[in-house]
Amino acid sequence: MTEHKELKIGAKAPAFKLPDAEGNTVSLADYKGKWLVLYFYPKDSTSGCTTEAVDFRGSLPVFSIMKADVIGVSPD
Repeated sequence: MTEHKELKIGAKAPAFKLPDAEGNTVSLADYKGKWLVLYFYPKDSTSGCTTEAVDFRGSLPVFSIMKADVIGVSPD
């Protein structure tokens, strides 16, 4: 069973290692010293989650100017 912790706004993200869509391991430590936008969504390929991802994709030029990477995390 996975323990879930609620994060408060401005809190540091807990360390993690998770597989990406291609099966490569991604960890928070990979982004040390960089700006990272980390967002969570409940399930792939649903209308709400797709809308959220499209919103983040639309903001990529701004995140790029800030030299920030964007990662979406889903339990599936």
